[in-house]
Amino acid sequence: MTTPVRRHRGGAMQDRPAGWARNPLTEFDQLLSEMSGLMESTVGGTVPAVAWTPLADVTESDDAFQVEIELPGVKSKDISVDANGQELVVTGEIKEKERKGVLRRSTRRTGAFEYRLRLPGELDTEKIDAHMSGGVLTITVPKAEAAKPRHVEISDRSESTESSG
Repeated sequence: MTTPVRRHRGGAMQDRPAGWARNPLTEFDQLLSEMSGLMESTVGGTVPAVAWTPLADVTESDDAFQVEIELPGVKSKDISVDANGQELVVTGEIKEKERKGVLRRSTRRTGAFEYRLRLPGELDTEKIDAHMSGGVLTITVPKAEAAKPRHVEISDRSESTESSG
């Protein structure tokens, strides 16, 4: 069996597409989408959706960790935040809009998403705070009292022993 070969004019290799350099993961996302559709048509029924990971920033202060996750267009009721020991798990789904007409191009992410983070040290999971503002989910995870840094004052004992003698 022979494999078809694509020939180019002038025999030169074709350069990468212009859009490839801007976002190399676009082609990978399209491939995953096509593979998911192929699996669904082959196996039948629904295939578990491949979860994507949203962009996030994690900062640490003396008393807490703050996680900011970009979730534009997601309602807070469609997000679940779970803490188990040192692990923080944020899951949810961006539902695809019902559209009229033919969709010519779509680059917005839809479907299930998951963000997992393992934080160092002891955490106070009872006091975790989460709120949505401007498409950004901000989660504050306080450190446990034992894990917080503590400043220790140094006393000078040489002065007290000299004055008593």
